[in-house]
Amino acid sequence: MKKNMILALAALCMWACGQSTEQNETDYTQLSDEERLEIAHEIANSTIIVDGHMDLPLRIYSQTDGNPELTYDFINRQAEGNIDYVRAREGGVDAPFMAIYIPASYQETGGAIGLADTLIMMVEKLASSWPDKIAMAYSPQDIKDNFEKGLLSLPMGIENAAAIEDDLSNLEYFFEKGIRYMTLTHGKDNLVGDSSYDDSETHGGLSDFGKEVVKEMNRLGMIIDVSHITDKTFFDVAEVSKAPIVATHSSVRNFTPGFERNVSDEIIKKIAEKDGLVMITFGGSFLDQAYADANAEIRAHIVRWLEENNLTYRDAEAQEYIRQYSADKKPSVHVSKVAEHIDHVIKLVGIDHVGLGSDFDGVGDTLPEGLKDASMYPNLIAELLKLGYSKEEIEKICSDNFFRVWEKILSVAEEG
Repeated sequence: MKKNMILALAALCMWACGQSTEQNETDYTQLSDEERLEIAHEIANSTIIVDGHMDLPLRIYSQTDGNPELTYDFINRQAEGNIDYVRAREGGVDAPFMAIYIPASYQETGGAIGLADTLIMMVEKLASSWPDKIAMAYSPQDIKDNFEKGLLSLPMGIENAAAIEDDLSNLEYFFEKGIRYMTLTHGKDNLVGDSSYDDSETHGGLSDFGKEVVKEMNRLGMIIDVSHITDKTFFDVAEVSKAPIVATHSSVRNFTPGFERNVSDEIIKKIAEKDGLVMITFGGSFLDQAYADANAEIRAHIVRWLEENNLTYRDAEAQEYIRQYSADKKPSVHVSKVAEHIDHVIKLVGIDHVGLGSDFDGVGDTLPEGLKDASMYPNLIAELLKLGYSKEEIEKICSDNFFRVWEKILSVAEEG
């Protein structure tokens, strides 16, 4: 009897201690900014951070004049761009998806497959040049294994289905080369569907060819990226796809009314209904309407000035004028705005359907204060702590949600 009483008291004590620990969990909202940032750095270092979209390959292409034999110095800190190995390690980013970007012009000129192959080789060269620091990744498990080894993962996705031209078999060709997602359009309508940046409405949504593309991506286990497409195209994709769908680099249209490139609340709900993901992007014009309006005015003035003076952006005289003209006019937005977009998605559809998709190296100098490059992810994590999100919730945002969705897409492919 005495022994039973002791066991009961011990059990009661363990329960009470557990309750006390839960009740006394740190309230991050009550900490100072400095304390939150210190915790944010710890979280960034201990958590896998997946970023859905970076345009580093195009920067490498530009810096090497398109020669895949040349080695781009990714391993040391660079003055230009938004990511290199040093800044990635400082910010705790572990798996930035490398965007194999195909400009819409290639839809007219041809050569898209050749460009894609070259960009893929350039990404692979980073891994082969520094195998003790960088590795390719083709699955969630690859990323997790690389993380355990202390390696930076470089998964890849194609931006613009123009890369496959008019041949469905090219999807499998690229999948075998390591491509794990494809953005269906970019700046213009293509053979697959309509672009949010194009008013032509060529197909009125997803084309018949596009429907076959979606089905083939499901079969392969390739992630369907719905960034850049019109609303009508999106809902066509949602109807055809058996697998979850992902916006790898889009923000919330609620903050930028009328900007179709961002996702509406209706689209966010449909993505969640399909167990998919919205990966919030960082460009200022995606985050804040006032920023977008001011930036548009500056661009319009510069375009007029260039025409009047018969110059291009690349001309030295133009560069100097743009710098001086923009110096005191350029708008700003803060990293906290990115956290607001994340918070909006969570309040709308829950914690399981949001992630990160910076579009680093793809949005020029429009990035928020406090989130200018890959070293600054802890600043965003600190903002999420300030909003009251727990470490476990932040881990979902950083990678757990993406891994769940990717695994589901692979399971759909296995089921046929």
